[in-house]
Amino acid sequence: MNAVTAIDPVLSVENLTVEFQTRRGRLVALDGVSFTIQPGEILGVVGESGAGKSMTGMAVLGLLEPPGRVAGGQIRIAGQRTDTLNDRQMAQIRGRTVGAIFQDPLTSLNPLFSVGEQLIETIRLHKPLSRAAARTRAIALLQQVGIPGAPERISHYPHQFSGGMRQRVVIALALAGDPALLIADEPTTALDVSIQAQITALLRKLCLDQGAAVMLVTHDMGVIAETADRVAVMYAGRVVEIGPVAEVLGAPRHPYTRGLMGSIPALGARVARLEQIDGAMPRLHAIPKGCAFNPRCPVAGPRCRRERPQLGAVGAACFLAQKEDVA
Repeated sequence: MNAVTAIDPVLSVENLTVEFQTRRGRLVALDGVSFTIQPGEILGVVGESGAGKSMTGMAVLGLLEPPGRVAGGQIRIAGQRTDTLNDRQMAQIRGRTVGAIFQDPLTSLNPLFSVGEQLIETIRLHKPLSRAAARTRAIALLQQVGIPGAPERISHYPHQFSGGMRQRVVIALALAGDPALLIADEPTTALDVSIQAQITALLRKLCLDQGAAVMLVTHDMGVIAETADRVAVMYAGRVVEIGPVAEVLGAPRHPYTRGLMGSIPALGARVARLEQIDGAMPRLHAIPKGCAFNPRCPVAGPRCRRERPQLGAVGAACFLAQKEDVA
């Protein structure tokens, strides 16, 4: 692993702002996002589509497509500031210091090459190994991610693997450079429930065994509950609540988080109708003033429509959670 002291976060995102210059003017996709991830920790990032979850991951990876750009704040990976690096410099960081696992493994694997060829190429890109040594490491990586018969399977092509096994290959590719940080963007969405459990357990094991930090982007609260140590809830490009999983999911402070939890059916509970959050995520050109959630919030007051609340000591960007007057 890359050297990171125990007291330093592997990933530090501070007041991150991402904007797009369009014909409609400046659109702010991420607005003052801040969080850290420690070695061996999994931070879950949740929210509806359009909340900014994947955008945050892409910004950390340095993969924002023009006209998107980091307009403010800082990103530090393993102690190094990365938001100021150019494309060539950032390419040196990806793979070695930060790895990525995306939703559909087929978009990460080349169908024309065996998984072994792809692993060996990736390993040699990041490490000064001979082809024979890289092959040995590739087999070890396949074994590490739980692929049976790795010495034989290394010569197989992506189409010869099931969806869950392909995702394991993608995780092996992400681990090829021994990164300190993994960005996992919806890594279980395309998989059935049993395979989801296997993949989340694998991510948890990697953190425990290797001390890797993981930013787990998902819409699935069940995956967060089973896998993450802390969770950040995003809305309209902002973090509205952050804290330990048990606290945030068990006793959510922000009305948006409460709405998300209320919309999940509980085993054994008999309810006539699940809760719902009225309305929809605002478009980037129409994010309301004050608290971005206020048009959909059942307890919003005049202050919520005037002023933007900060996370504060309670870890929730809500005046009511901070026991402040919303009049």
